[in-house]
Amino acid sequence: MQLYLPASFVAVLCAAILAAEASAQTLEQFYAGKTIDFVIGYPPGGSNDTFGRLLARHLGKHIPGKPAIVPKNQPGAGSFLAVNTIFNVSPKDGTVIGIGAPTIPLDEKLGTQGVRFKTAELNWIGRIDSLVNIVFMWKTSPVKTFADAQKIESTLSGTGVGSTVSIYPTATNNVLGTKFKLVMGYKGSNEAMLAVERGEVEGHSTSWTALKVAHPDWVRDASVAILVQFALKRHAELPDVPTVVELARNEEERAILSAIMNATEVGTAFFTTPGVPADRVSALRRAFDASMKDPELLADAQRINVGVSPLAGEDLQRLVAEVSQLPPALLDKVRAAYTMLRTN
Repeated sequence: MQLYLPASFVAVLCAAILAAEASAQTLEQFYAGKTIDFVIGYPPGGSNDTFGRLLARHLGKHIPGKPAIVPKNQPGAGSFLAVNTIFNVSPKDGTVIGIGAPTIPLDEKLGTQGVRFKTAELNWIGRIDSLVNIVFMWKTSPVKTFADAQKIESTLSGTGVGSTVSIYPTATNNVLGTKFKLVMGYKGSNEAMLAVERGEVEGHSTSWTALKVAHPDWVRDASVAILVQFALKRHAELPDVPTVVELARNEEERAILSAIMNATEVGTAFFTTPGVPADRVSALRRAFDASMKDPELLADAQRINVGVSPLAGEDLQRLVAEVSQLPPALLDKVRAAYTMLRTN
């Protein structure tokens, strides 16, 4: 007599067997021969791409089983496309690592259009460095200082609306009364900086790292004037450039700008999907920590002129969670400063 089992029962049984087999694997057995997709939510050439590829070159040798790591650019919607895909579609097994905008925890809290992720449910691996953005103007622009930018309208090349390239100048317009006019649609900071050189716009807002890596000659030859840095404190390499928080004219403006600038501490941060087994999350975090002390990575970072000021995954996870603690009254004011770009 033959026993027939429902197909649904067989499927559940097979899934349970596969799960049991997977749980019986050691970390080395799981990762050996595997490829980790390293998803960069930006086009090639910008600071996030530079940091992502730096880590991708060195991380694999510190993960048990030494998996191959393949960087993949997935730009779109200020990195939301990549983050949404990782959160909702990618396998939840520790074989995908991503980097997105440092503002994504605040975007989620503010209910920004296009957010389909929960940052606290992502498993944060670690941060290479804080990410200080700037506004710079080409030498031919009449805008030479931040005070000039509050009096004279000037054009900045922009990328996606969810990018800090657009968010930070918009916040200064709304809070501090600058007259930056964003010309949108450029595909990443490299293209946006070329637009400045070609005279299509007067300036651009990007990370300090992106500028000094892509165009160190502009800084050396004073071809650009740096008006402001978007940070909580001055970067060691920019001691004479004021932070946007310093430029606040009262306590309310300072509180709003400080809440937005917390993203600089999230910085160039890496995460994997929700639902990854705890031992694999731990393995990825310890591999990240080891990479940050790896002489080869540090020499590589020095060669490409980027800084390394790491934050461990556990600390980063707590930092991301802190965004949810913004008082409601302050949150409303941040929303008014931060999200107006979406409705302009």
